[in-house]
Amino acid sequence: MGLNASQKIIKKHLVKGNMKQGEEIAIKIDRTLTQDSTGTMAYLQFEALGIDRVKTKRSVAYIDHNILQSGPENADDHLYIQTVAKKHGIYFSRPGNGICHQVNLERFSVPGDTLLGSDSHTPTGGGIGMLAIGAGGLDVAVAMGGGEYYINMPKIVKVNLKGKLSPWVTAKDIILEMLRRLTVKGGVGKIFEYVGEGVKTLSVPERATITNMGAELGATTSIFPSDDVVREFLKAQGREEDFSYVQPDEDAVYDEEVEIDLSTLEPMVACPHSPDKVVKVSELKNVKVNQVCIGSCTNSSYVDMMKVAHILDGKTVNEKVSLTISPGSKQVLNMIAKNGGLASMVEAGARILESACGPCIGMGQSPSTDAVSLRTFNRNFEGRSGTKSAMVYLVSPEIAAYSALKGHIADPRELGDSISIGMPKEFLIKDNMIVSPDETGEDIKVVRGPNIKPFPKAKPCQDITSGKVLTKVGDNITTDHIMPSNAKLLPYRSNIPHLAEYCLTPCDEDFPKKAKENGGGIIVAGSNYGQGSSREHAALAPLYLGVKAVLAKSFARIHKANLINNGIIPLVFKDEADYENIDVMDELVIENTLEQIKKDVIVVKNKTKGKEYTMSFEVTDRQRDMIKFGGLLNMMKENRA
Repeated sequence: MGLNASQKIIKKHLVKGNMKQGEEIAIKIDRTLTQDSTGTMAYLQFEALGIDRVKTKRSVAYIDHNILQSGPENADDHLYIQTVAKKHGIYFSRPGNGICHQVNLERFSVPGDTLLGSDSHTPTGGGIGMLAIGAGGLDVAVAMGGGEYYINMPKIVKVNLKGKLSPWVTAKDIILEMLRRLTVKGGVGKIFEYVGEGVKTLSVPERATITNMGAELGATTSIFPSDDVVREFLKAQGREEDFSYVQPDEDAVYDEEVEIDLSTLEPMVACPHSPDKVVKVSELKNVKVNQVCIGSCTNSSYVDMMKVAHILDGKTVNEKVSLTISPGSKQVLNMIAKNGGLASMVEAGARILESACGPCIGMGQSPSTDAVSLRTFNRNFEGRSGTKSAMVYLVSPEIAAYSALKGHIADPRELGDSISIGMPKEFLIKDNMIVSPDETGEDIKVVRGPNIKPFPKAKPCQDITSGKVLTKVGDNITTDHIMPSNAKLLPYRSNIPHLAEYCLTPCDEDFPKKAKENGGGIIVAGSNYGQGSSREHAALAPLYLGVKAVLAKSFARIHKANLINNGIIPLVFKDEADYENIDVMDELVIENTLEQIKKDVIVVKNKTKGKEYTMSFEVTDRQRDMIKFGGLLNMMKENRA
């Protein structure tokens, strides 16, 4: 019985466990990436490990999120990351060099290697045949120190792509079709492996668009094979020596299968306020548009930009539309500047932003009140744009550019013949904005600005865990809800005490106040709690406020891991009807906690109502120890002692 590509990479990197679905395994991590929104905390945690130099093949720190500098906080964090990287053996991608996932794909991705990143869209690397996984900052810090990464062995889902795309249908439409079918919860505990004749018709950037937005499915990661298309991409990047074939065996076995006939797809749109609310663009009539934003780690490649330039060439953006464009990297920006593509954009009336995340994370370009904003991004959660009342739609660059001209959501097939933009035979390569680490780091002083505060640490688990229900929230609560990340708050990502004042306020504006008045407590939530970004702050801020446990119908993978890493107990209702029975300010108690956490089922008592709830404690033995010791760092220190 043959192996699929995912299993081959896992087997090569397996340190502990067996490749049996659902069993905990540990894998060796070859490479890591961080960005400045999560990176400061990750490097503070790395320093806390007491390890002098990173142990990976290569670790890279990117500056691409906290770009706007209306005060010293972002610049201070950037200086901290730059100096800590210089000292500890980490490459540093300077502000302006580009979005981490786009640059990593261009300059550092290696087929067959493992990549762990403190960003949920790290699976972008799967477009080139890497096993690339998003995680919390502490997991990345441990990997940089040479530690293995633990995960339950996922199901491997075969996605068989048949045929080829019709004119004006794009890779974005493939992943939107996946989201339409499977929803934002459909990928939990799974790796999506794309195979079939249709794979050969997709370029590496197109594949990366699909693996990038696999994060929106809740997937562990997504991966394409490494084939001759990948070889040509790496050759054009001057990195052909990094190429190797990563292919499934002919008799490879998968746990599940999805089939998509590419020739049947049409241009698609994800409607507000979720990436899985997908319809055909032809079904949306006369939806007027106020803003269009093109870019992000999903759709900012050279080919994406050139298609946009072609559509805009010789035309003018509708007078009622604000159009912004963010090239994904300095490489992309340089190339479209040299070949005239940038001039076509500027002449049409587009506003060119930095090669950074920008509007995708609410860092500038918030739409007007009640505006309709079309974005080529990966998420359209309510309020993520910075304007709570805005209606954000996710589209391909082709739909975005054509709609910017028309002033309403428009079907690019009306343009007639499709655009043919080939992949360059040679990319413009100049890595002068990537700073190499010092050889020893001995003489490098790490610079810490006043905004950098120590991260909170959990205390060892007590025998009685109790607290009042501080808030009760519904389904699909995102980490944007738990720890808002707008332009006003992003500069404080290294200051948990400040951020905690805003924790869960989009759902319950009094949550921080109630937490402080009651000495912490417990959160009750619906299904898929913590979906979206990998930001560890969504666990650290509740920890700072004294949250001891979260009771939910289900959890998103990364957030659940982050809670455990920080000593917060995640419990799942065995009977979802119990969720309805709990009210805010009910007092809950977990008696004999130290004994109960050894089991798969935990009983929670509601002292206020005189009821008991049976909860699933779906963790591994290693994670039980983490809860016992009060988080991963405490456990590691205890084990060393």
